[in-house]
Amino acid sequence: MPPHLSADRPSAQPPGRGTVEALISQTRRLRGDVDAVRRDAQDEGSDAEGRWQRALYDLALHQLNDLDEHLAQLRDGPPPVSAEPATGSPLPIAPPAPRSGSLLSRVGSAEWNLLTDEVSWSGELYGILGRDPAAAPLTLDELPSLVLDEDRPRLTSMVTDCLVDGKRIDGEFRIVLPDGSARTVHMMGEPVLDAGGSTASMWAVLRDVSELRRSQRTVSETRDSLQRQRHIAQTEHRLAVELQEAVLPPWRGSLRLPHQGPQTLDLAAHYLPSSSTTLIGGDWYDALELPDGQTLLSVGDLTGHGVTVTSGMAMLIGALRGMAVTGSEPSHIMTWLNQLLDATVQPALGSAVCCRYRPDTRTLTWAQAGHPAPLLFRDGTGCALTAPDGVLLGATSGAAYGQADVTLEQGDLLLLHTDGLVPRRGGAACSRSLLGLAPRFDGARTAQDCVRTVVEEFGETEREDDACVLVARVVS
Repeated sequence: MPPHLSADRPSAQPPGRGTVEALISQTRRLRGDVDAVRRDAQDEGSDAEGRWQRALYDLALHQLNDLDEHLAQLRDGPPPVSAEPATGSPLPIAPPAPRSGSLLSRVGSAEWNLLTDEVSWSGELYGILGRDPAAAPLTLDELPSLVLDEDRPRLTSMVTDCLVDGKRIDGEFRIVLPDGSARTVHMMGEPVLDAGGSTASMWAVLRDVSELRRSQRTVSETRDSLQRQRHIAQTEHRLAVELQEAVLPPWRGSLRLPHQGPQTLDLAAHYLPSSSTTLIGGDWYDALELPDGQTLLSVGDLTGHGVTVTSGMAMLIGALRGMAVTGSEPSHIMTWLNQLLDATVQPALGSAVCCRYRPDTRTLTWAQAGHPAPLLFRDGTGCALTAPDGVLLGATSGAAYGQADVTLEQGDLLLLHTDGLVPRRGGAACSRSLLGLAPRFDGARTAQDCVRTVVEEFGETEREDDACVLVARVVS
């Protein structure tokens, strides 16, 4: 490129070929490495983050391809020039059209002589601008005819600043090819002055940056999409947490139910979040004093994660409470919950245990829907209650649920939990692990001490799903 505001173009003095060749080799090795990583990334997931990463790889490859091209031009030097005309600056002779796949096929040059009205284009520029090589090159007045209407003022401003104010050109505009498609062209140039300091010509290098800009747009769009998805996920997580906190009893210690009468229950519970996901699950615990002085105890788990599942869990708790207040037995409550879940717009599966405790007789009546049975601890030992019939909620229409009765004694401890409380152990294995805590429960003074024991034993371990534990201790 000629020096800024220089009347004469100095002879090209390319840098040492060894240095440039080394840079080219390094660039091509890096391009190969990036391309290999990009191919590996294509086998990964199709989520927004994966698309964004692949777009960045594509953009990096385009940038490295451009660097390769520019280094090759630096190594090969500028195209030959003709003898200088009597006035004005020398005009480059257009080199032959590049071979197929040439690194020089995306960069062209032009010079517009203001004194002689001569125009010289390189062969590459014809291809970039979609012009017939046999046609005459366009003058500065004709050049805007190729440019999109909204970009013409930008090109006019660049040319005016160069010719009138002597400023360098560095900008982009879009052209329309004969087939109707658009191409983005980056133009860099400067005025060339004659001996008297007047502008004699304008010299410019034009580069097709369409693919580069497409890659940059892809990166920007996928980044924006990823940010939107992250924002949505954060919003959903906040809503799920707020909904969960609004539904689950905010116990911070022992809670005594019912509030009146000589017989009482000492209650405590805890929610353990998943360590492998930030999404809130559908696990719940609940205790409610009923109008007749009985106590409702329940735990359950609605499959899935997120605000939709949490809202479904809130719906089930509300329905369960409403039916319990009317005096419905646990087996009937399970039947109606199954019908409710089966009729929802978004089908889901759930498991649950529902218990009614009668303090006057210390009788526990309970039903279950595909859920681990309550664990009863007495005198330092524990056992799982024998479960009545019951399938998962939402699994089948018209399912029937049985119920069972058990008489508790003063000092008995009842533990209700959701599957996954003991990490990597489900069903019977989870219950056996909890039953192993019987000696420690026997020495506990309160239900909260028992919950603390469970959390100390299993709460710090990595868990794939969230879980709940509810402890009810018969005080008298």
